[in-house]
Amino acid sequence: MKRIVLVLALAALSGCGAARDLQPVAGRALPPAPYGATATPTPTQLLTASSQARPQRSDDVLTSSEVRQGNEFDLPPSR
Repeated sequence: MKRIVLVLALAALSGCGAARDLQPVAGRALPPAPYGATATPTPTQLLTASSQARPQRSDDVLTSSEVRQGNEFDLPPSR
């Protein structure tokens, strides 16, 4: 019985996510425009991460599945 209640509670909580666009609370405005900006950003712009927050990888050391060359200094530990 407890498992059924738990599954029903989890199913009910999974439906709590917002499926529509975010809007500010009634009677409240969006945050003020950042210093130097000409306009206040929209909610979508505020939720989009900048390239500084999530940088892209600029170079890849191993570009394809290549066998690496042997390393002459990679020796097993001595006993």
